[in-house]
Amino acid sequence: MPKFNANLTMMFNEFDFMERFKQAHLHGFKGVEILFPYAYPQDEVGDTLSKNNLELVLFNMPPGDFEAGDRGLACLPDRISEFKDNVHIAINYAAPLNCKRLHCMAGLTPAQHSNEIIEETFIQNVRFAADLCRDHNIEVMIESINTRDIPGYYLNYSHQAERLLEMIDRPNVGFQYDIYHMQIMEGDLAPTIERLIPHIKHMQLADTPGRHEPGTGEINYSFIFSTVDALGYDGWIGCEYRPLEDTISGLDWIKPYL
Repeated sequence: MPKFNANLTMMFNEFDFMERFKQAHLHGFKGVEILFPYAYPQDEVGDTLSKNNLELVLFNMPPGDFEAGDRGLACLPDRISEFKDNVHIAINYAAPLNCKRLHCMAGLTPAQHSNEIIEETFIQNVRFAADLCRDHNIEVMIESINTRDIPGYYLNYSHQAERLLEMIDRPNVGFQYDIYHMQIMEGDLAPTIERLIPHIKHMQLADTPGRHEPGTGEINYSFIFSTVDALGYDGWIGCEYRPLEDTISGLDWIKPYL
């Protein structure tokens, strides 16, 4: 049976951030993920995780200046030093919290560089992150993101991620397969998941249109969950959706699985 973790950046927003951990626990979750946890004191996050018997499953490496439009730095040839500094920041936050997965955001494709230079920058940066993370038993995730939510994002398709993973060639680098993004970009979800399952180390979900909870859109999630289960996937599936109304009233879909 699939195991689900709550994304506390998007879910339980009716509550203050630290209260969201308790709410996730009360509603049956055993794990949580956060987009960017760095504004919250590490020791407070750790105490709250422990108090609520939760695993911190995943968070993103620092993306650069998010408010100014940055969506990651990994593909940016002019900001390699900043990227490397941010890898250290992410590891220093993750390791004491026993978080075993970090998402390395690719960034927006820079117009002033060739595709070859951008690709090589991305590969070398992810290798750098993977080699540092290996010493802490941390896996590095790359994710394909749809062009509607983040226009200009470097990594958009599963076949593109598959090719990059082969070139990166690090055992602790995997594909973060977001069902929502891939439905928008590709469809054909079940056969694609089956093909990619050896590379998938984390999954995420939301329905489309709207990026709300399963059952509010076009994706047949009961079929997808059965498919993932039959393939033997034993990793986490992050609930990275914006509740249609409030989080708690929208949790009926998950009750059979918790």
